[in-house]
Amino acid sequence: MKLLLQFPEGLKQFAMQHARKYESEGHEVFISATPNFGACDLAIEEAKAIGAEKLIHFGHAEFARVDFPVEYIFHTVDASLDTLPEALPELEKYNTIGLVTTIQHVHQIEEVKAFFEKAGKTVLIGKPYGFAKHNGQILGCDIGSAASLDRKVDCFVYFGGGLFHPLGAVYSTTKPFLAIDPFIRKQMWLDSYRQEHKKRERAKIMRSIEAKRFGILVSTKNGQTNMNLAKVLKKKTELSGCEAAILIANTFDFDYLNNLMEFDAFVNTACPRLTTDDNERLRKPLLSANNLIELLSLRSSSIKEKA
Repeated sequence: MKLLLQFPEGLKQFAMQHARKYESEGHEVFISATPNFGACDLAIEEAKAIGAEKLIHFGHAEFARVDFPVEYIFHTVDASLDTLPEALPELEKYNTIGLVTTIQHVHQIEEVKAFFEKAGKTVLIGKPYGFAKHNGQILGCDIGSAASLDRKVDCFVYFGGGLFHPLGAVYSTTKPFLAIDPFIRKQMWLDSYRQEHKKRERAKIMRSIEAKRFGILVSTKNGQTNMNLAKVLKKKTELSGCEAAILIANTFDFDYLNNLMEFDAFVNTACPRLTTDDNERLRKPLLSANNLIELLSLRSSSIKEKA
């Protein structure tokens, strides 16, 4: 069978050993070298271009159904739980904890839960309501397992490496949020990021208050395409008296977007983390759909007041 193997950036270092394995089984193997941002970004077009019969995607769970054979291979990581006792003093005043993690540690979430319950805590594990597939799992773009618990818990605990995944959940919740990184043996409260995020969102809207021409970004990635939303936003923008155009790309290169100097602001309908994480790379404001709706509402109210 002709196979195309695809790896996220952190697993590309293991690409050759996996290729050898499949070749030893008699398969013809190719490796995707394009950047990969998750299971929302499958190399379907590359697979079709070379006549591959299957895409094997490493590191992520299924995100959305596609019209091509895809095999998902998780990359689980057994992180040490030895750092959990060090987090207990931080959680002393909180009784009910909402516990979240990534796909790499979902298989450990019951162990983490049992530890905190033994320490006298009530631990809740939320159900995802978007693209995530496992209870307690969060993605950079799907924080349902956290948001669904926001009214039920005193605080949240994220168990896993890095801040990319928990920050998405922090921005969409209101309770204190502790990240426990077992790899660097560190605990960190992330609430200050939430406050900074709110300030940045408000600043972007105010920077765009005089904008007249908007570029609406639509990605062609399998799990990020949202043309219907883009068309709705375009219509709303034009009804407000402004101009709008829909901009299409697979991966948005911000250096190239900066060359589209006719636009006063951009609106993102692709990966939501573009709006929160990468806005500073653009010369013009990069708004979310909600930012745009709020902006148009403010302008409408201002016009009515002047009238």
